[in-house]
This record gives sequence, C-alpha cells and structure tokens, in this order.
Amino acid sequence: MKHIAILITLLGALAGCASREALNPADLEPGRLPPPDVSLNIAGLGPCTDSPDRSLRLDSSQPVHILVHGCFGSSGQFRGLAQVLAFHGQQTACFTYDDRTRLAEVAEDLKQSLQQLATLSRVPQITVIGHSQGALIARRAMTESPSLAPLPGRAVDMRLVTISGPFAGIAAARTCGKRWLYPLTLGFVPLSCYLATGPKWADITFSSRFIREPGALDRQVAHYLKIDTDERGSCRREEGGRCVEDDDIFSLDEQRQEQIETDARTTRVVVLAGHVEIVGDKRVAPKKLIALLQQQGVLRPTPAASLPAFGSLLARVYEGKAAQ
Repeated sequence: MKHIAILITLLGALAGCASREALNPADLEPGRLPPPDVSLNIAGLGPCTDSPDRSLRLDSSQPVHILVHGCFGSSGQFRGLAQVLAFHGQQTACFTYDDRTRLAEVAEDLKQSLQQLATLSRVPQITVIGHSQGALIARRAMTESPSLAPLPGRAVDMRLVTISGPFAGIAAARTCGKRWLYPLTLGFVPLSCYLATGPKWADITFSSRFIREPGALDRQVAHYLKIDTDERGSCRREEGGRCVEDDDIFSLDEQRQEQIETDARTTRVVVLAGHVEIVGDKRVAPKKLIALLQQQGVLRPTPAASLPAFGSLLARVYEGKAAQ
C-alpha cells in the first residue's frame, strides 16, 4: 500500500506543474508585426497556436523569441504571450515537444532547432523563453555540449529567459531520486516514477545528473534573465471566497541553483506570483511578467497612446471579455 501511495502522490503533485487549459482563441495582430519574408519548416518550431500547419513565417532580419512550454503544455498555451509580443511588434515561435521524453534529449532537439533557425535565416537575435519544465529545457539547450556543435556558427545575439524553473529538482519527485530504495522495493519505485512521468523522471530528481550538472552557458549567450516565483499563498481558482485550487507548485528552494546563478551573465529576479499566474491563463493576464520583461528590456515599452488598446487586448485574450 505504501508503494501505491507513492505513485498516487507523484501523479497528483506532478500533474500540477502546468495547465492543460487553452486560452480563448483570438487572432494575432499581423499589422503590428514586420511582414514575413521567409517560410521555414524546422522540427519542433512553429507558430504559437495548436494549428496543424507548423510552417514558421518570419521577417528573417528581425529578432525572434522562442517560447518553450512546460509539462502538459502546448504551443497554443503561449498564444496569449505571443500576442502580447506581437502587439509590441516582436515576432515569436513556439517549441513543441513530448513532455514525457527525457529532458536532456528534448534540450538537444531544441538546440538543433535553434541552429537551423540561425542557419536558414538572418535573424540578428534569438531570445529563448522557457516556463516551468520548459525553463530546464531552455537553459540546457543554451549550454555548451560536447555532443553538439556550438550554438549558431555565425554571429547571433543569443538571450535566455527562464521562469519558475525547478533547477534544484522537483520535490514531489524526491522519492524517485533515492536510489537506495530501488532494490528495497524490488524496482517498484522507479517503475512508479516512470508511470507517473515517463522517461523524464530520471532528469527531474535532485540526484539526477541533469540537475547536479547543469553545464555552463554557451559563449554566444549574451544575457540570462532568471525569474523565480515566490508562489506561497497563491491561488489559481476560488469558489465561494475560498481557494479550491492553489497555484503553489514549486518553492523558491526548488528553483535555486547556485551553479547557475553564479554566472556573470545571469540576472536573478524574484516575483511574488503563482506558478500559472506568472505566464497567464484564461482567468488572469500575466501583468507582472509583462512589467518585468519590459523593465529588463525583453519586451518593448508600450507607447502611452497604445495603453487602452493593449488593455483591451489583455482582457479579450486572457479573460475572454469582448472589446468595449
């Protein structure tokens, strides 16, 4: 019975690391984006929608932001954030992957996609933005790797932003990292971990090589913005004045990693926000993240004359409210 309880705990806790809910559908505002001059087909990369057409249409002379979702996510989950960037004239692409695959393998796939993007276009700057599990993948893809060529061979300004990443390992998976339990439970612990998360369980524990050896950022990464969320007391959904679904997924201890934060290119910022709240969902707009990205120069400032229109966009995309 104890082993069954371990499995149930893992399934319940890890299921909360991201949202399955999609945002209300709304079209991007192409008039605010530079007109595309290239159509690319790169494995894993595509528009930030759940459309089966994954062709990536970009102005290849302009910067591009690559958004990487967390577990239980999809490209469509970041449709809202893509619209926020589009409103400010900034183009995006979303990286899609099987969230049960080993994170190290997914990171290598992302790195290859970045290399192809740089090779097939003239983009001067690539900013990779990862949330939750996507933060782990995004950073690993931006590190030096003996198994892959360096990031783009030509001069490309590479930037990295991670949000709410459990870089110290996921506490809910701590039992999975206790290797001494494997023989004592006749292999039931690793089997339970595999059933709960798939092969990636071996990368998300505190004792995994993926966590213990995060690697050094590639020399082409100019800056790394590490956003940690203080999620204590956060609530995702209330009913009758009480919280029925909290938004406290990863503690600050789970997000801290000294090896990562000592890099001189790293700026760490702590935000008081829930795990889903920070990136937004159909109930709440990511206003704290928007303000921080603008403060850090990732997102362009909103012109004063455009503030009413931007407010209407946020209400429509994130809260499902019709334009006034």
